[in-house]
Amino acid sequence: GGGHRSINVQMRQMFNLYASVRPIKNFRGLKSFFEGIDFFIVRENSEDLYKGIEYMISPGVAQGIKLITAEASERIGRHAFELAIKLGRKKVTVVHKANIMKYTDGLFLDSVRKVAADYPQIAIDDMIVDNCGMQMVTKPQQFDVIVTENLYGDILSDIGAGLIGGLGIAAGANIGDRCAMFEAVHGSAPDIQGKNLANPTALLLSSVSMLEYMGELETARRIQDAVSATLANADERTRDLGGKLGTKEFTAAVIAKLG
Repeated sequence: GGGHRSINVQMRQMFNLYASVRPIKNFRGLKSFFEGIDFFIVRENSEDLYKGIEYMISPGVAQGIKLITAEASERIGRHAFELAIKLGRKKVTVVHKANIMKYTDGLFLDSVRKVAADYPQIAIDDMIVDNCGMQMVTKPQQFDVIVTENLYGDILSDIGAGLIGGLGIAAGANIGDRCAMFEAVHGSAPDIQGKNLANPTALLLSSVSMLEYMGELETARRIQDAVSATLANADERTRDLGGKLGTKEFTAAVIAKLG
């Protein structure tokens, strides 16, 4: 509970970057317990418990407010369905805990279902969040697009990263109506700054998402292909992925494959 408030969270709220989109997909050659993983997690980014409305109501008793609105829930639901159409996906899974939190999560679920009526070509189902976590580590191939609340999305995104090789290769996008911000999911690592140890893959893949958002599709494809080809070679990976290369050497290997 110590330290400063997350700068990323503040920027998401300042610029109303309400949609966090994280691709979860296997990379050729990287060890994984499953093959055929290819889905997206769309996380509501502006409210829920991450709104940070907390109080000490008496000594030894803290209270946090879970804020869910129909407006934000419908907005993230529409983003998920629009993404499904754009990417040619067939199903959106709404993840919630409405069996327990009947007002907050119930509102979220009902709001996304309302939006789904506008997209009859996309199937919709829903899943309780604890079951979703179990399903992700037993049969992740069943998912296409997951849409969920802020806290659940944060947790499930890291599970998804673990399925495909770890946070070192997990890209993140934060998207609003007027602008967007792209980041490596793992955040900063000041303890290894300047030591040529960091894996830059997540940041590179986040730049791919940024270029796609900007319409620079060919440049995005070239970088994506170069990163994928480098990761496929066990001798060209960084240490966290079982290789021997440092940050600079890995980056040079990617650049060499840009063509």
